[in-house]
Amino acid sequence: MHELSICQAMLSQVEEIAQRENASEITRIVIRIGPLSGVVPDLLQQAFTIARAGTIADHAELVTEEAPIRVRCLACGKESDAQANRLLCQSCDSYRTQVISGDELLLASVELNRHTDESIQQPA
Repeated sequence: MHELSICQAMLSQVEEIAQRENASEITRIVIRIGPLSGVVPDLLQQAFTIARAGTIADHAELVTEEAPIRVRCLACGKESDAQANRLLCQSCDSYRTQVISGDELLLASVELNRHTDESIQQPA
């Protein structure tokens, strides 16, 4: 289950943010996952429950947002939405497309409490 190693890497990144911001705890983590990323959101949620134990994010909520699949047509130059098994241009039906969104796994935001008990939201 590579989702566990993804969570561990994400938590390492989040802990660096918490240190930099002098945070006492992480309360919420928002990530954006594309359908072509190879990451299964449900498995990531399960892995997060395990990975966060004993960290500054021990009680944090993990929110996942789905990123849409978008392609740029190499034939006509237009951008359009696409489906995982059908990466065609919606304008000219060309199969010569480039994925511009939908394969990402991004840390979108981190909410934390500072040692002074101020609650802030820090974009990743």
